[in-house]
Amino acid sequence: MSDAVADYSFGGLLHAGSGGAFMRFPHVKPDSDVLKKKGVTVAIIGFPWDSMCISRTGTNYGPRVIREASDQFTSYSANLDLDLCDHYTFADCGDVAVVPGSPVRTMERAQRMMSEVLGAGAIPVTIGGDHSITIACARAFRERYENPGLILVDSHFDTAEEVGGEEMNHACPIARAVDAGFDPSKIVIIGTNGWLNPKAEFTYARQRGMTILPVEAVIEKGAVAVAREARAIAGAGTDSVYLTFDIDAIDGAYAPGTGVPAAGGLTSREAIALVSELARGGLGGLDVVEVSPPYDHDGITSRLAVKLILEALAGATNK
Repeated sequence: MSDAVADYSFGGLLHAGSGGAFMRFPHVKPDSDVLKKKGVTVAIIGFPWDSMCISRTGTNYGPRVIREASDQFTSYSANLDLDLCDHYTFADCGDVAVVPGSPVRTMERAQRMMSEVLGAGAIPVTIGGDHSITIACARAFRERYENPGLILVDSHFDTAEEVGGEEMNHACPIARAVDAGFDPSKIVIIGTNGWLNPKAEFTYARQRGMTILPVEAVIEKGAVAVAREARAIAGAGTDSVYLTFDIDAIDGAYAPGTGVPAAGGLTSREAIALVSELARGGLGGLDVVEVSPPYDHDGITSRLAVKLILEALAGATNK
């Protein structure tokens, strides 16, 4: 057993608690040798962290409620006649043991945990948490893959170089991915809302050659066409593609439980079609972030988060 496992024995219980296991899958320690021995190919990781949020908080409870919402789902889709358990071996690796007040130590712990999963050849599926959690995910992913692609679905660019001097803010994960070695020309940002972003973040993305497909592109072209375009760019010549999905890309009517609910964002059906098609090129990692239970109504947002994860994994079986 690696030394890294010791950090995760109790998950994030002191901060938010992991609750049960996602989809009732077995708990397995995030140790590459253990995961390999059990043949795990998809590992669920909770990241109960919202200390870098500049909007409404509460996303540290995201992993707990998403796991609870997952109890309503099965691994089989009657519409697709597909059972995910025929394609993957699942495990829930518990929560990152966050260090409240210390983003540096928290990200270090999370990165080690992700590296254990990736080292086992498994796909990490991380449930947040504010969007700063993607910083640790992207760093571990870049360590694993020499030439990765990245797709962001979000109302925001998340390309801030810093916020108030803090470089690990939840507005910064894409800039930190570039710092980690992601090629900006292989980064695609989908679903941005024009009135929710500062010009500096737009300029950062454009000047570095990122592809921007705003929410208007989804409305005009359709979710499937936009997903194919994004997949072609992020997957062209890359070793693997990482998908990060901010739930606030979805219209607040369908996803109220988030820090900045979007007016005029994606519909839930568009989001489902989008992730399904994006995943058809294959995914090496996935996160769903910014589910904030205190602002959710009857678990609407957490249940949608579960469905997005399942649809993405189902789509990836068609790569």
